[in-house]
Amino acid sequence: MSDKEVKAALKSAREAIRNKEYKEALKHCKAVLKQEKNNYNAWVFIGLAAAELEQPDQAKGAYKKAIEIEPNQLLAWQGLANLYEKSNQTDVKGDLADVYKKLLELYESGDKQKWCNVCNKLVELYHQEKKYLEVAETWQKLIRIKQEEGAEKAELHQLWKRMIQLLADSEQSQDNQTVQMLLNAFEEAVNSADPVPSEDHQNLYKDFIQCLSKLPHETAKLEKACDDMMALYPTASYPLEVLCLHYIESGAMSEKAFQCFSKLSEMDSSSGPGNIGFGIKCLHEKKYEEAVKSLTEGLKNASQCLGAWHCLAEAQMKIHKHKNAVLSCNQALKSLGNPESPSLQQKKDRILQLKAEALIKIGDANAAEEAINALEQIAGASSDPVVLAFRGRAYLNKGLVDQASKISQELLLSHPDLAEAHALEGFIHYSQKKYEQAERSFQNAIERRADTAEYHQYLGLTYWFMSDETKKDKGKTLTQLLKAAKLDSYLGSVFCYLGNYYRDIAGDKSRARGCYKKAFELNATDEESGIAAVDLSVELGDTDTALSILNEVTEKANAASIKWAWLHRGLYYLRTGQPSQAVADLQAALRADPKDSNCWESLGEAYFGRGSYATALKAFRKASELNPELVYSIYRAAAVEQMLGKYENAIVTYQEILKKTEEYVPALKGLGECYLMLAKSALDKYLDRKAVEYIEQALEFFTRATKHRPDVSSLWKLLGDTCTTVHVISPARVNIQVLGLLLGKNEGKQMLKKIELLRLGGRCYGRALKLMTLPNIWCDLGINYYRQAEHLTAVDADMNEISELLEKSLQCIKKAVRLDSKNHLYWNALGVVASCSAIGNYALAQHSFIKSVQAEQINVVAWTNLGVLYLATGNIEQAHEAFKIAQSLEPTYLLCWVGQALVAEKVGSYDTMDLFRHTTELSMHTEGAKGYAHWVCSTLQDKSNRNTEVYQYNIVQMNAIPAAQVVMTKYTERNPDDASAFTMLGYLSEYMDLKRQAKDAYESAIGECDKAIEVYSSIPLTDFDSIVGIALAYFKKGLLQESIKAYEKALSVAESEQDKAHILTALAIIEYKQNKVDAAKTLLFKCSLKEPSTESLKALCTLGLVKQDVTLATAALKELLKHEKGKDGIYERCLIASAVYALQGRNMAVQREVSKAIHSNPDNPALWSLLSRLVPLYALQKTEGGAMAGNIAHALDSRYGKEALLNVAVNQLAAGYHMLKDQNENPLKSIQKAIHLCPDNPAAWAVLMAACHTENTVVCLNNTQPKRTGLEMTLVSTISAKTGESNLPRNYIQTLEDWSLCQAITSLEETGRISEAEALCNKGLKSCPEHPALFLLLRQVQCKQLLQSHKELPDTILEELHKTVMTSSSVAAWQWLAKVYQSQGMMVGAEMCYRKSLKLASQQGSWSGKLSSLLRLAMLALEICMANVPDEHWPSLVQEATTEALKLSSCPLASLLQALLQYNRKMGARETRRMLERVVYQPGNPESIVSVARWYLLQHLYAKDDYELIDALVENAKANGDVRALELNTKLSSSA
Repeated sequence: MSDKEVKAALKSAREAIRNKEYKEALKHCKAVLKQEKNNYNAWVFIGLAAAELEQPDQAKGAYKKAIEIEPNQLLAWQGLANLYEKSNQTDVKGDLADVYKKLLELYESGDKQKWCNVCNKLVELYHQEKKYLEVAETWQKLIRIKQEEGAEKAELHQLWKRMIQLLADSEQSQDNQTVQMLLNAFEEAVNSADPVPSEDHQNLYKDFIQCLSKLPHETAKLEKACDDMMALYPTASYPLEVLCLHYIESGAMSEKAFQCFSKLSEMDSSSGPGNIGFGIKCLHEKKYEEAVKSLTEGLKNASQCLGAWHCLAEAQMKIHKHKNAVLSCNQALKSLGNPESPSLQQKKDRILQLKAEALIKIGDANAAEEAINALEQIAGASSDPVVLAFRGRAYLNKGLVDQASKISQELLLSHPDLAEAHALEGFIHYSQKKYEQAERSFQNAIERRADTAEYHQYLGLTYWFMSDETKKDKGKTLTQLLKAAKLDSYLGSVFCYLGNYYRDIAGDKSRARGCYKKAFELNATDEESGIAAVDLSVELGDTDTALSILNEVTEKANAASIKWAWLHRGLYYLRTGQPSQAVADLQAALRADPKDSNCWESLGEAYFGRGSYATALKAFRKASELNPELVYSIYRAAAVEQMLGKYENAIVTYQEILKKTEEYVPALKGLGECYLMLAKSALDKYLDRKAVEYIEQALEFFTRATKHRPDVSSLWKLLGDTCTTVHVISPARVNIQVLGLLLGKNEGKQMLKKIELLRLGGRCYGRALKLMTLPNIWCDLGINYYRQAEHLTAVDADMNEISELLEKSLQCIKKAVRLDSKNHLYWNALGVVASCSAIGNYALAQHSFIKSVQAEQINVVAWTNLGVLYLATGNIEQAHEAFKIAQSLEPTYLLCWVGQALVAEKVGSYDTMDLFRHTTELSMHTEGAKGYAHWVCSTLQDKSNRNTEVYQYNIVQMNAIPAAQVVMTKYTERNPDDASAFTMLGYLSEYMDLKRQAKDAYESAIGECDKAIEVYSSIPLTDFDSIVGIALAYFKKGLLQESIKAYEKALSVAESEQDKAHILTALAIIEYKQNKVDAAKTLLFKCSLKEPSTESLKALCTLGLVKQDVTLATAALKELLKHEKGKDGIYERCLIASAVYALQGRNMAVQREVSKAIHSNPDNPALWSLLSRLVPLYALQKTEGGAMAGNIAHALDSRYGKEALLNVAVNQLAAGYHMLKDQNENPLKSIQKAIHLCPDNPAAWAVLMAACHTENTVVCLNNTQPKRTGLEMTLVSTISAKTGESNLPRNYIQTLEDWSLCQAITSLEETGRISEAEALCNKGLKSCPEHPALFLLLRQVQCKQLLQSHKELPDTILEELHKTVMTSSSVAAWQWLAKVYQSQGMMVGAEMCYRKSLKLASQQGSWSGKLSSLLRLAMLALEICMANVPDEHWPSLVQEATTEALKLSSCPLASLLQALLQYNRKMGARETRRMLERVVYQPGNPESIVSVARWYLLQHLYAKDDYELIDALVENAKANGDVRALELNTKLSSSA
């Protein structure tokens, strides 16, 4: 190829490259290279094309070939540079730098702009590879080129700044040449900046100075740069800060440094370096507290300053803030990091040693361990004797005395002149209490270094603890402590011991307080010093100083660290009567230590002082919980409960104290007061018997208290108060046992009557007056004498004695008035005594009441008493006005309303009844109660007013009868001798259908028959009522013949046929009482012939019932039903009719009669209760309805709850209810409620025994453990005790006790306690040898043991059992004998026994007996059938018995037995499936029966392969939890 062709080919290649046809270009170039192998352009074009075709290796080779051919040509170098720039490979960066260098050579003489561009690229490349020296050199060359070209100053400034940026990271490199070039760039940039001064220039200077501050060897330049910048920018603080930091870190504390610190502080008071510098200056000047303050403030803005942290730690050590010093050392070590130079390592060692020293001064084991770790990090620690001494002290603090002793001995041998070595020896001896050796060691240490305060301190402490002589020796203890205090005025512990010396040895409390105060100022955590300073201030009477100390402490620290201060300030506030502030402080103290019992006790006192009694109680309780031995806290808790009226709780708490301290008088007094308050409360509620019990208890505890403290007047006064409290109680109820000690006897008790107790109260008041003459005791004594006179007047005692007592009373109260004439209570008492009828000094009484009102304006009692005085003297108007004023003063005060009611009654006002009623609504009072009852009874006796508005309002709307009956019940409790009150109570109770209460009240009213006969005999007996009255009195007295004569006389004067009928009925009752039944019957028939009264007919019917005369009872009932209809007497009529039907044997008629009555009177709870009682006796199959009837009776009227709930439980037992069946409605819950309402009813306890037995039986059947075992004997004893306390008929009690005994034996037998059951049988037979039921039970128990042995019983035993059962009329006995025969294989004998029991049940009319006998007979026959015995008698017997059972009741068990008989006959028959399914799927069937049917049905279905029905049955079993059926299904399915 010619040259022309070569040029054409190269041209074509250039065109192809321009057109991006790189492959075409390669063809042309290769063609050229075939002709000319060293054609430069061809190789360049190949490199370019290959690069574009992403063939970098080929391109690189082509460029290098071209460079070999012509090294100084640009094209190949430029192409290679472009290739490297595009490459992502890191290994080409070195080659690229070489290419850039070659390009710089080639461009240097030519194109300067391209040279600069390449130079920039090269610098960037070097910068990326962190070749800072090459960067600096290359950039400096660029700047030189620019300078040669005459570039502008601003451009050069920017280049120098750019160089600074490029070398900014080069400070960390160790290349000094680079650093110098960087500093040169800063200098050039600073000098070339324009304008000056400016913000950019200032920032540049800052950067320059910052750079210099990082270079420790450029100190001169740093100082010069800072000086230059300060000269240019005098207000800028930055150069000063850097300079200060430089001085701080270098430790060069020259005058110039201090000037810098001062200047910076003046310029910026918040500057970190400035504060640090000032702090260091203070440290050098020994102003340690200021140093700590300034350094701490400075480090907030310069937290990385190593020197500052070190200085802060040193300052903190000087003021003994050791824990803070440790923290500062840790911060210094953190700032230091890993030292890279010897100087930094030395700094680290110094800091570590300082840290170890601080940790040693802290003194605990953990700090000692940390100190040892710090010392181990010090370089050369093993050879430094001071460091070794520190290590020894650390070991000593840790308790490693042997290691410490070893170091001490080594140091004393190697460095005998080292003070630290002797001091370490002294510390060791001091810790071991070897004070003589410690003394020598500390003296040696002081000889070598006398300026160490610690050595003097410990020498002083050594003398303090060595002996009492050295402690008191001023030349020893005091001298050394004073020297220590002088050498180190921040050593707080020294001042504390100086305080101890001045307080305990010198007796100088003032100087001691100063020392304690100083110690506490130095160490706010020193509780001992703080407490001592406060206590001494209080002792010296300087409470302001004490309070200021406490205020200062509490303001500075948190609650957790200064508990003592909060506690002391709280106690201060408590003493000064500021309970609210005390509460706040004591709460703060408790936040610090919630388990401080004393603090809780103090808090309780504070709450009490504030009036927060409930909270105070909690605080005292908490204190006693934390410390049960803190008796005072328990006492205060009881006292607060007493104050809150929780007397029962207070009593329990007081008794806790007495268990620990029997002679604790405050607890005895508190108990007495509680019982006294309970007695007063009981008296207010008219519970006099309860009050007497409480008074007896109160007297006992007060007497015990006076035994230990007979000198306390208040105890004798309380005894007097207690004795006088009985004045309102009836004398018949007051029989109180008093400790002999109170009566002048050493031991035992004596029973006192009311008058004796009142006299004892007077003597107790006298004893109190001998100890302390107080007006209130004089007044109480006067009132006691008045109460004695009042009692003697009531019992018709000698009037001379009464007059003497009243005179004494008057004089005592006058004495009280003379002692305190401004007390209204004394004037009022004087008025009451003066106004009594025996004295009758009404003028004095009036004067006294008026003086009482004048002494106390709001004095409702005095106004009321004044009204009573006016009423008694006949001044009705004035009485009304006085009562009116009392009402206006206190509208709820009862007695003024009673007074108004009496005034109204006196003047005949229509408002009288309303006023009396209002008194009963306010509260209970005897006058108001009797007045209201009188008016109610008077209104009721007037039969003509029933339809008037007055009657409707006063009686019906106001519920007058129940209200009057309630208050009269309370009245008669207080006044058991008031016959008229009992008469009214009986009358009101009769109206409320409370027959028993009415009977008791009437009996009480006529209880004193002798007096009644005497009164009647003293008047002429001419009128009908008088004759009947004495006849009744004779009857009650038992004088029956006299009563008959009186009634016969009354019969002769009786005018109406009704009265005559009543008298004949009464005569018939007397005849019956004399066992003259025929005579009684004749008299009753005589009544019924003329005009029979319902009472005579009821008596006749009752006589027929008692004598089992069906004809007489039926006839009388028929006549009674003719004469008595309507709602009146419906209950008695229904009861009599039911009894007659029962006598006739018409059991269903009994239930129907009561149901019919309920249908007409559904709101009568008595009828519902009667139905509930009769159903289980006469309609056993309707017991669910009986239970419902009992619940309705209880819901209608809670008064029937006692009997109704008992009947509910009996019905539920008969219906088969139990807890597994119904958790809410079951006999156990019902009878528990009944017992809760009436615990004295023995029948309820018997039913409880039956309910427990039922529950135990049910749980045993369900294979679970019985829960109510071991109750049998307890319940038997309870029933026996309750029957002994009751007035029930003897035959009823005997039946109940017999039944409970038999039930207990049965329960013991069934639970396997055979020996106990047999013992109980024998015990019962001893008391009643001819008891057939017990004898039968004994045989059953004995037989059970034989049957359990599974041995055949001898014929003699079987014969004996048969004889025993033959004497019994019990269905269950024959059923039991049948079981015995069945167990012996005597199936025919068993059948005969079951038939006998069936016959017996039929004769007795026992529905349940017939049903159980039939079912047992069927089960016996089925058992034989299932054994495949070939005898048609048994299947027919099953069919016959179950058919009869189903006639009696829809019994599911009978249906099951029929189904099983069918299963046994024809297992695979359709009828078998149908009968079993009827039992399984019938709703309401018991699960136990259903489970058996399900088990057999499953086998039937598997035999028929009926899987669809099997699946349905299995689902049913799962739904009902039938595990047995599911297990059978698993077995059958696996075998199938």
